[in-house]
Amino acid sequence: IRMRSVRHGDATIARMRTTVRLDDDVAVAVERIRRERGLGLSTAINELVRAGLGTSPRRRTFRQRSRPIGLRVDVTNVAEALDLLDGDSTR
Repeated sequence: IRMRSVRHGDATIARMRTTVRLDDDVAVAVERIRRERGLGLSTAINELVRAGLGTSPRRRTFRQRSRPIGLRVDVTNVAEALDLLDGDSTR
């Protein structure tokens, strides 16, 4: 096993590179998952190992980003805003 540390900003990330011999049935499963999900080999193996260990990778918190688009419609009353945008044909 060869371990290497990589500096990324203020953090030091440890990476490990090793050779692993997979049984034929495991190699077939890895390849199937890799193709189905469009993953790289290392990512597919890491996901399978995590699944076997009963852990999952940390997911980033979703953050919606928005930008002003210059819309000048008051949307506090949704029905009124829809009427305005649709041209209220009931009048």
